[in-house]
Amino acid sequence: MKKFTILATLVNLSLAPSVAAQTLVGKVTSADGAPIAKAKIELEGTDIQVFTNETGEFEIIDMRQGINELHISAAGYSHLHEDVTLTQSQTSRLTFTLSRSPIDVIDVVASPIHLSSMESAIPVKVLGGDALRRQTAATLGDTLENVPGVHTNFHAKVASTPIIRGLSGPRVLIAQNGLDVSDVSRVGPDHAVTSEASTAEQIEVLRGPATLFYGSGAIGGVVNIVDKRIPKDNELSGDWLLQHSSVDDQNLGSFNLTTGTGNLAFYADGFFRKSNDYDIPVTAVSEHEHEEEEHKEEEHEETFSVANSSEDSSGFTLGTSYLMSNGFVGIAVEQFDREYGIPGHSHGDEGHHEEHEEGDHGEKEHSEEEVFADLEQTKIHLVSELNLKDALFNSINFRAGYTDYKHSEIEDGSAGTTFKNETYELRLDALHKTVAHFNGGVSFHYKLSEVEAQGSEAFTPASETEMFALSIMEERHFGDVLLQLGARVERVSITANEVVLPVTDVHSHDVERGDEHEDEHGGEGEAQVFAEDRSYTPISLSAGFVWDVKQGYNLGVAVSRAQRAPSASELFSFGPHIGTRTYEVGALFALEDHEGHAEFGLSGASIDMETSNNIDLTLRKTQGDVGFIFNLFYNQVDNYYYQIDTGLFAEAGHDHGDEEHEEEHEDEHGEEEHGHDEHSDELPIFLFQTNDVVLNGFEAQVAWQINDNFNASVFSDFVRARLKDGENLPRTPPLRFGTHLSYENESLSAHLEITRYQSQNRIAQFETTTDGYTLVDVHVSYDLPIFNQSMAVYFRGENLTDQPARVHTSFIKDDAPRPGRNLAVGIKGYF
Repeated sequence: MKKFTILATLVNLSLAPSVAAQTLVGKVTSADGAPIAKAKIELEGTDIQVFTNETGEFEIIDMRQGINELHISAAGYSHLHEDVTLTQSQTSRLTFTLSRSPIDVIDVVASPIHLSSMESAIPVKVLGGDALRRQTAATLGDTLENVPGVHTNFHAKVASTPIIRGLSGPRVLIAQNGLDVSDVSRVGPDHAVTSEASTAEQIEVLRGPATLFYGSGAIGGVVNIVDKRIPKDNELSGDWLLQHSSVDDQNLGSFNLTTGTGNLAFYADGFFRKSNDYDIPVTAVSEHEHEEEEHKEEEHEETFSVANSSEDSSGFTLGTSYLMSNGFVGIAVEQFDREYGIPGHSHGDEGHHEEHEEGDHGEKEHSEEEVFADLEQTKIHLVSELNLKDALFNSINFRAGYTDYKHSEIEDGSAGTTFKNETYELRLDALHKTVAHFNGGVSFHYKLSEVEAQGSEAFTPASETEMFALSIMEERHFGDVLLQLGARVERVSITANEVVLPVTDVHSHDVERGDEHEDEHGGEGEAQVFAEDRSYTPISLSAGFVWDVKQGYNLGVAVSRAQRAPSASELFSFGPHIGTRTYEVGALFALEDHEGHAEFGLSGASIDMETSNNIDLTLRKTQGDVGFIFNLFYNQVDNYYYQIDTGLFAEAGHDHGDEEHEEEHEDEHGEEEHGHDEHSDELPIFLFQTNDVVLNGFEAQVAWQINDNFNASVFSDFVRARLKDGENLPRTPPLRFGTHLSYENESLSAHLEITRYQSQNRIAQFETTTDGYTLVDVHVSYDLPIFNQSMAVYFRGENLTDQPARVHTSFIKDDAPRPGRNLAVGIKGYF
């Protein structure tokens, strides 16, 4: 990392003005007196930051008289906050000592206030460096699932989004460098996130409401993927890797590079990933679907796989910046392409490992219909960070993004449904100078998203969502207490010009009689088409403090009130959503009973915003050989939007010609029986409605630095999600705990992870339980300095015991378990 010093003349508006320039010469050492190189020293309330040299020394000139707040950090050490008092015409020479921390501490970037796992009132986790490379998976949710408090909604390894403290979908915002990724992954679990972890520098997870930073769409948390696509310097640096995995014959390659000359900096990254269907230790369909599969598993020792779970992805990013003495301005363009199968997308013919017998013409019958997604996205980012002098503000940070997203679901060689999302986003952060000892800034945020779906499975109408917001975030030290405050107000408008209330054949299945009762009026009348325009004003407030109880210990408390406007899909959906195998109906509609016959009409109930009231308690030990982080949280959400199973069914309206492949035979009475299920084209109706819910739980992490080489840690997390009347919310993550053992020396790095997922018996109506399982993973890397650069070969083993495992939070858990034993080998390099 390039060592640099930014000179600035500071004005402290809360003190009498002084023009005398002061100089601080310092040194950063460890507890045993050894110098720490590349430690970062930041002057709070300014844009000034410098780094120590190889001898641990640094220099800051043109500092103000009086009290100056320093924030000092280095990899492997706990962060240090220190007040330094400078007098007139004096050069001060000071030494700062950092204590070892067994838990990695990485700052969240581009935040007006300090956020890290050990310092902020808001629970934060940052995954970066080698830890990120070890956990990188094909999808974002799977990459982050080892982070305490974060689970995945695993969709057969081809798609996943993070679940933070039991919340996901429209409540968890996924951003890239502070801007929305702008895909449609929040609409359906089979929609992939358009961001690549293998080229990222770090991934930041803010657990709990992060609405102040990213908007009301982050009422449950945020995941921010950070890379260097807009370079801030032009030093030559980068990394690359090549990897092959056995469980799906996956080949992965990625790189990123930063370079430049003079005032110009250039960046490039790229990746490719190609895999086949992945192997599993059991048949794909669980006993909840077919009890006889248990007997098949005993009879067959062959390898099973999840059909249609392959992928072929690639992407690249090109960026450039113009570097100035007071900042930079840059632009980057990304192209992202992905083609992947959608397991469980069939309409009545669920896939198994065993092939059906060949028919008279030698063709395989009843094979699962292969449906796949063809996704492409073009993204343009414009970023500028400018440091100001002799003004109210220290710096102005500007971000703008344009995203053109499209993915088509290909069926029988043609696009059955196409999803599009065009997004424009602007964000301006103004960080002010220290005012009355407060540091922070104001943010202006604008976003316009135009989403549409076309085709036979377009369950939401085209809509436009526009948001404008103003927020402020501040922090101040009062001795051993750090106070953090924030507020945000938004204006959200949702417009849909062609909302459809179709004529729907709504009926139930009478299990006892084995027949079907249908609405006699189903199919009569005409569909209603109308326009909807709704506006909301979400307001979010937050207050928290971090108290350094004693040396190396702190207590954090955060309280917040956050609001969220419902999404367009939660309001206007009406149609088959094959990714979740449901017929979705939005909150704008209501199920009506007309003389014993069910049908849908417009709801007369008010459609309000979600309002979340939250409290977080955090106790940390930040220094010494043993460190820990304990988080307790309580989250009460009023008007929580969720789906209920109505117990009714509707036609999916999707005929794939299954009749041509029906196997007919006669029963003992001479009557024809059909292999084709008469209900195969029907889907259960799930209706969006609101209720008050409570989510509470904990995250715990304890780490022990045994010696310079050995580190051991344990973690656990748990969330209880329920309606206020006590009924469970569906797909709630189970209790989880695990341990991580690591050994590192100059050349060798070895890591063993054992994670236990308990069974989940707290289930919603019509939901099935999930058995517990234990995963054993290992990662070994050995450095090979070749060609004047750092290289390493590595081995990665996942699910080494070949444990059958089904993810309770997955919509298709009964048809697509986790991969079986996976052995991966790779080589990577840094320069």
